[in-house]
Amino acid sequence: MSPTTLDRLPDTVVLQPGEALRAALDPATWLEMLEGRALLVSPPSWFGDTVFTAKTVLNEGDVHRLERGGWIELSALAPVRLRVHAPPQQQAPAARPAEPRPVMRLVRLLTGS
Repeated sequence: MSPTTLDRLPDTVVLQPGEALRAALDPATWLEMLEGRALLVSPPSWFGDTVFTAKTVLNEGDVHRLERGGWIELSALAPVRLRVHAPPQQQAPAARPAEPRPVMRLVRLLTGS
């Protein structure tokens, strides 16, 4: 069976044996195995001029933290119920309004106001 690809994961994922899921996850996302057993393939990395992925077996009760963001693949080895804990979103700093004229920006820089 080919993997299902999701852009956005639900809070809880359920997979049957033989099913696989591909998803893009942010760095610092936590995967919590509520039940079952699955094979997790990490996002691709470079070592010199070689691309590699790390494979980890997750069992019931395991918690796995993704150090790097990217596309993962999770293959169910037994019926799986998995919870995805996304990292908290940081708020973007408030943008300063653009100066109406570039010369006014220069005046502000020169006068320190």
